[in-house]
Amino acid sequence: MPSIEEQLKARRIILYPIASEKAMTLIEKENTIAFAVDIKASKKDIWRAVEILYEVEVEDIRTVITHKGYKKAYVRLAEGYSASDLAIRLGMI
Repeated sequence: MPSIEEQLKARRIILYPIASEKAMTLIEKENTIAFAVDIKASKKDIWRAVEILYEVEVEDIRTVITHKGYKKAYVRLAEGYSASDLAIRLGMI
């Protein structure tokens, strides 16, 4: 189990899940969930934070900085983990 410090750091990296129509389509079709993340966070930081906070394994991460100035991370979960189940736990669905 991760230490309290690691959990707090992870909470500073992952700001909130994104529940747009596009994000819902990704959950269903690609087993991918979208998060708004700290602009300074690297892919490795995001990877660790998702695994610590939500107890899932990550397969791939894509990031993009929007024209509004915030960073999105599209996190594809590894086989055996369901983005739909995680979205339900997060109250998105």
